Amino acid sequence: MGEFIQAIANFTAGTTVAVYLFIFFGKIVEVSLGTLSQVLINKGIRLPGILIGIIEYVLWLLITTSVMIGYKDDPIKIVFLVAASATGKYIGMLLDEALAFGLVSISVFLPSGDDSLKLANYLRDNGFGLTILDGHGIDDSKKYVLMLTLKRKRSKEAIKLISEYNKDAVITVSQVSSFIGGYLNKGIAKTPSVWDNINK
Repeated sequence: MGEFIQAIANFTAGTTVAVYLFIFFGKIVEVSLGTLSQVLINKGIRLPGILIGIIEYVLWLLITTSVMIGYKDDPIKIVFLVAASATGKYIGMLLDEALAFGLVSISVFLPSGDDSLKLANYLRDNGFGLTILDGHGIDDSKKYVLMLTLKRKRSKEAIKLISEYNKDAVITVSQVSSFIGGYLNKGIAKTPSVWDNINK
């Protein structure tokens, strides 16, 4: 292992185009993995996050420390390092969006209580579990708040259904760091509820 690290250090001590490319793309991979590792850990997916973090740290040792040793003799390496760091963070965010790990909580507020109940049934028909809370408007009119906890990868689908059903809906979305008890509806058939009778 020591010989391998020394070989990398000797390679990055050069000033060839291959060295600059190695620094640039290696740093992109390192920073992207670091961003992804932090996202996973923050969302409670700890073991994969830690393993990815270990790989990221090894890459940091091989690339960043090698560059810093001889940066005074070749400042161009610093330029490539900084540019790759910014690019890596951006790619890390794209990976987070694409993989959509974790859970989110969606709250839906509608101007009409009747519309809320109809929307609740509509969402349940499309495989979303939700809870209905009592609410009151500024004129003390009866309203309901719909609360959904779902996998993040389905959040865009849920928001699209809500917006298509009622363009006046107010929607808030927040991250869920942990989830204890209850269940996530994965597309099972709608279960009759007390709201069905109200809505008839």
